[in-house]
Amino acid sequence: MIPKKNKLLVIGSTPGSYGGMEAYMLALAEAASKWPEFEVKICFKLVKGTKGTPNLQRLAEDVCSDVRFVQSNSLDLFKMIAWADILHVQNTPPDVTFAARLMGKKVFLTVHNWRRTSLNLHHLLWGVSVKLAHYRWFNSHFVWNTWEPNTKSSNSDSIPTVSKLPKGWCPPADRKGFLFVGRWIPKKGIQELIRAYALSKFDSEKWPLTILGEGPIKEEVLALINELGVDVRMPGFVDEETKNSYLASCRWLLAPALTKEDLGLTPIEARSVGVPSIVTRDGGLPEAGGPAALVAEPGDVADLARCMQAAASMSEEEYQKRGELAQESLKQFLKPLEFYRQAYTTY
Repeated sequence: MIPKKNKLLVIGSTPGSYGGMEAYMLALAEAASKWPEFEVKICFKLVKGTKGTPNLQRLAEDVCSDVRFVQSNSLDLFKMIAWADILHVQNTPPDVTFAARLMGKKVFLTVHNWRRTSLNLHHLLWGVSVKLAHYRWFNSHFVWNTWEPNTKSSNSDSIPTVSKLPKGWCPPADRKGFLFVGRWIPKKGIQELIRAYALSKFDSEKWPLTILGEGPIKEEVLALINELGVDVRMPGFVDEETKNSYLASCRWLLAPALTKEDLGLTPIEARSVGVPSIVTRDGGLPEAGGPAALVAEPGDVADLARCMQAAASMSEEEYQKRGELAQESLKQFLKPLEFYRQAYTTY
């Protein structure tokens, strides 16, 4: 007799395009699709007014044979919930968790975002929803502490959320300069890092500053660069392979946000190729940067400049030790996706 398979639904809200949470869902589904005791479907619950992009559809179908895009509170959504035995839900959507528990399903949550404290119905429902899960994983201790600030539930834990990490390598002696990777949006610390770079008066040939990406504050950033007269390399948006090459070949990764980052993927990606980071004491960034990171206060240009100067003056021996520590400590920080295989049927 063929054993009955567990029907696993990997589900989360999305604007329909590929991003960090979508990448995590695909990684989960890809891993679980190879576990013979599971039958897997991916369900993208579309944010109101959006639709799934062909790129996300294609990427999802590359790793899972059954991919659905549904609307919130729709019949299609409830049919997907009814199909499943186990749901791995991203964040705390009440329409998913309430319905799943009413149908007697096993519910696991991965909570990607820190809890907002404003008193409104939406946030109150989130608070109830998170308690309905059989088990919940918060993607950083910072996020966990916003949801469970005092007593930690026995059904909760902190598990960093990542997907596929870069695997390139560049010898430490061949690495060069500082690198920022991300969208150019307010409070990501882009203006601060440019001011800190200018304040430090670095030789742009020996210590180049490269800023990948673009975004809504591009004009402000360009105006600041022109005002300060600094030489900054700005390749714009690049593909994944090119981004990984930049990560492996930079000397230090910069993540100077001041926006309560939930975790911070780029410092983790840098650690995977042995590159240490300079981060701010902002949200989950110190966790993402790990024990090898240099840490500055959020929004403090002088403190960020101090860290960048310390990085530039570091001996080759100390730098190599930090790079090794960044990479080795990542093995204890992250959990393999195989962890979920046992969790789904144990908790």
